[in-house]
Amino acid sequence: MALPDDLQLHRCLPARDRGHPGDPRSVGSDRRASGLSGFFDPVDDPAAPALRLIIRTDGAAKGNPGPASSGAVLIDASLPGSGQPLARPLATISEYLGVRTNNVAEYVGVVRALALALELGATEVDLLLDSKLIVEQVNGRWRVKDLKIAPLHAEVRASLARFRRWTANHVPRAQNSAADALANQAIDRVRAGGPPVVVVRPDRP
Repeated sequence: MALPDDLQLHRCLPARDRGHPGDPRSVGSDRRASGLSGFFDPVDDPAAPALRLIIRTDGAAKGNPGPASSGAVLIDASLPGSGQPLARPLATISEYLGVRTNNVAEYVGVVRALALALELGATEVDLLLDSKLIVEQVNGRWRVKDLKIAPLHAEVRASLARFRRWTANHVPRAQNSAADALANQAIDRVRAGGPPVVVVRPDRP
């Protein structure tokens, strides 16, 4: 399902980016119709050890709709203290989204985080979100009525199906301060003339 015009994020991407519609690599690729999941390329390495990630995401909108952004922290669940709100992340995302609603920004944060988790080779993910809407909809307890978020919800469900195991649970907003800070940093960064997207990945040998 293609995204409505107001959700097309490719305007933030350079023309040679795989997620940009002008790049031929984006045509016919698996789960890339919306231009969101193609943001990262999954790495398929059967020899790699199983990786479980704890994912905290957040979205911010200065107005609803208004200038919006998303942030995400991905934490290696095998490390001591990984369940703490300020646990050291394995990777992070901070992205400016343009003018969006808060719910759209929240959903995009989850989409981006799951795509990066797949790239990193995660086999299990535990989503800890302060958006009760997303948690209830992803778990199938609430219906998706907003046409703007319907394709994003489908994207999240499709990505989750690629993991061996996943959970999605609601946490208080105070426990998501790291992701919230990354989302707000994106808006401030773009206002200062910086890049719309900053992704921090672990160093590869």
